[in-house]
Amino acid sequence: MISLKSISVAGPQSLLLEFSDGSVGEWSGASVIERDTVLTRPLADPAYFARAFIEGEGLAWPNGLEFSARGLRDKLAAADKLLLKAA
Repeated sequence: MISLKSISVAGPQSLLLEFSDGSVGEWSGASVIERDTVLTRPLADPAYFARAFIEGEGLAWPNGLEFSARGLRDKLAAADKLLLKAA
């Protein structure tokens, strides 16, 4: 099972995600923010976006918005934005 090990802010709308398999990728929240829903709208504020945290094994924000680690990892891999962390 893939889980998030760490997250850090990489930009106003992006996070550096480290997964349990040692892979790392920079995830952009821009497409999520563009959805402009009640849950995604707060992420447009960089200060709120930076409040992301790991809950369970996925990515979450205080308003209840959550993404699975597997889904995030798969999207980064499909976009060729996933790197293997050096040992």
